[in-house]
Amino acid sequence: MDYDLLFTPFKIGNMVVKNRLVMAPMGTFTPNSDGTASKDTISYYERRARGGVGMIILGAQFLNRELAQGGLSGILEENYVIPQLTELCEAIQRYGAKAVCQISPGTGRNSMPGADGTPPMSASAIPSFPDPNVLCRPMTREDIQEVIDGFERSAALARNAGFDAIEIHGHAGYLIDQFMSEVWNKRDDEYGGSPENRARLPREIIRAIRRAVGPDMPIIFRIALDHAFEGGRTIEESMALIKLLEEEGVDALDIDVGAYESIDYIFPPTYLGDACMEYVCEPARKNVSIPIMNAGNHTPETAVNLIKSGIADFVMLGRPLIADPDLPLKLMEGRRKEIRPCIRCNQDCIGRIMRRLTKLSCSVNPAAGFEDRFTLEKAEKPKKVLVIGAGPAGLEAARTAALAGHKVDIYDKEEKVGGQLAVAATPDFKRPLRELVEWYENEMDRLKVKVKKGVEIKADDKMLEDYDQIIVATGAVPVKPPIPGIDGPNVINVIEAHRNKELIKGQDVVVCGGGLSGCDSALELAAEEGKNVTIVEMMEEVARDDIFINRFSLLKKLEEAGVKIYTKCKVIAINEQGVEVEKEDGSTWLIPADTVVISLGMKENKEIAEEIMKKYPKKTRVVGDCVEVGRIGTAIRMGFFAGSSIQ
Repeated sequence: MDYDLLFTPFKIGNMVVKNRLVMAPMGTFTPNSDGTASKDTISYYERRARGGVGMIILGAQFLNRELAQGGLSGILEENYVIPQLTELCEAIQRYGAKAVCQISPGTGRNSMPGADGTPPMSASAIPSFPDPNVLCRPMTREDIQEVIDGFERSAALARNAGFDAIEIHGHAGYLIDQFMSEVWNKRDDEYGGSPENRARLPREIIRAIRRAVGPDMPIIFRIALDHAFEGGRTIEESMALIKLLEEEGVDALDIDVGAYESIDYIFPPTYLGDACMEYVCEPARKNVSIPIMNAGNHTPETAVNLIKSGIADFVMLGRPLIADPDLPLKLMEGRRKEIRPCIRCNQDCIGRIMRRLTKLSCSVNPAAGFEDRFTLEKAEKPKKVLVIGAGPAGLEAARTAALAGHKVDIYDKEEKVGGQLAVAATPDFKRPLRELVEWYENEMDRLKVKVKKGVEIKADDKMLEDYDQIIVATGAVPVKPPIPGIDGPNVINVIEAHRNKELIKGQDVVVCGGGLSGCDSALELAAEEGKNVTIVEMMEEVARDDIFINRFSLLKKLEEAGVKIYTKCKVIAINEQGVEVEKEDGSTWLIPADTVVISLGMKENKEIAEEIMKKYPKKTRVVGDCVEVGRIGTAIRMGFFAGSSIQ
């Protein structure tokens, strides 16, 4: 494919962007406590600029501390923030990239109540999203004016700091969008009613920014053209809005899809597929003449196709640039196979922020967010390293050890590398996982790591004595509970179900266990193999350990595929007719099944690890699922630590 099309310059207003690749805005949770840009923030963005992206849009910078609610990115309230922001801008601009400051007035109805119980503000007295029992406080004209004045003040700060452009944070059902959308704006004053009135607030914000930055600094507006939920704003309704925004002097549009009611579009998981928000570009192109930017699970290939189509001018990449900041450079240099793929898991980017209130990182790139601390250095005295197990932990350990200059051999008892990663990658909707396995295979070859497949290493193997460092990453194996009939001829485990579709007999399949593995297997069998699939889960809900954004999308896909789900039901026996299930009330019934798939958890495969550790304690390190069964990102991080810390 001709990737050169992505590296042609394009103008937004009077600003020339060196290529068509834009880093999409995403909060990092790395500001200093006073809202200034931290050294980690600056290093994070500088690393992406060094990787060749044409423009970087910061995650939301809030008008003030109150609206930031702790602040995912930064606060633009007082002049004291300017020096650090100047350092950030110049770190980006050093590499020829443009630095864009996204300014936000907060999330409105999507916010939690204040510390004193004060309800969040919004356009109208509508239910808050986190708690529908709480009604939002309708903004007064004084409140509205404060927001407008705040934008003028913040834009001036951003201009003085040295940013090249301003982006208004108006998408995804956040505060500005709540004014623009009939579903949330119930006002009967000059800020409500007609589409023109609902656009009054963003138009007044645009004027305020223009007063602050002058006529030449570009203003970009981020807007969701399709809310993608019943009652939300449609594409057709959005066309009138973007015409008004262009009329007001916006220089470019950053267009996407979604709201909190369709939150999977805000952080699109793998279930939504490639270029999942591209469909809004064509109607937008027909209605405005200003440049268009588009995000949403883009790959290098969909990026080329989008630019070639002419319906957008820039392709936005968020998580792909977290996964591999050198993506643009690698494309320019003809190194497509070396691009580390984003697997769209949401676990260690937005997931770390939401679950742990800690800084952003990445499941496949542990150095993301830690650019200064996790820089790989060449070893002064290269070691001979053995890695046992070619799953994600072992592959990452081998890769990082080889990058550090060590001589690395990796052994696996299976005939294919990837471990559980390769198993989970069989569905079409998990293609990014296959790409990750392929990337690791390419890295092993590029770094001259000797890969031995189909060889099982034991603790008494004499070859272990020849290595300076041993890293054991033997992974996990399926749990096999003592259920009557579990060894029957119609029963297979979830790994076999993924690897050997010929073992799936008949049309009716029951999956015992509704964790993520069981749900993914059920979706694959129903949507791709055309089977009638039922999931039986003992807990109250399925996929309960997955991040809610992914789970939201997964449940929709399961419903679309016709998968039946029974929760709070215990599998008590399996026979040739099917699965006997016990309900919460103690009653039982038989679910007919031609094939039964067991997905009742995994356990650590740690026997070999314990034996090798006992024999070679000084030079052995154990990583991945054989330590504790967890997520892919946890395994990769452990492998990275092990491989990069060999001394």
